[in-house]
Amino acid sequence: MRRTKHLLVLAMLIAITQTAAFAQSGVTGLNTATTTLKTYVGPVTNVTLVIGGIVGLVGGLRVYSKWNSGDQDINKELMGWGGSCLFLVLSSLIIKAFFAL
Repeated sequence: MRRTKHLLVLAMLIAITQTAAFAQSGVTGLNTATTTLKTYVGPVTNVTLVIGGIVGLVGGLRVYSKWNSGDQDINKELMGWGGSCLFLVLSSLIIKAFFAL
């Protein structure tokens, strides 16, 4: 009975030391992945802002044409247009803040 406990403790110690040895290669892999992702953050946020600008222009023209035609649901159109522009601008800022750039 006592021998079984010793073997169990020995097996647990071996498992713990093996895990610690493998963890170091994981840390370097995560650091490499983080630096690689940081190189893509700038272009992705710029593309997001360009898409936001295009959506803003097209949405602004749609709101303007509906306003001039006297359409009654201009408030829904304006809220959808403003919400999409706000989402795209905030998402690019959140991505930059997440990667500390």
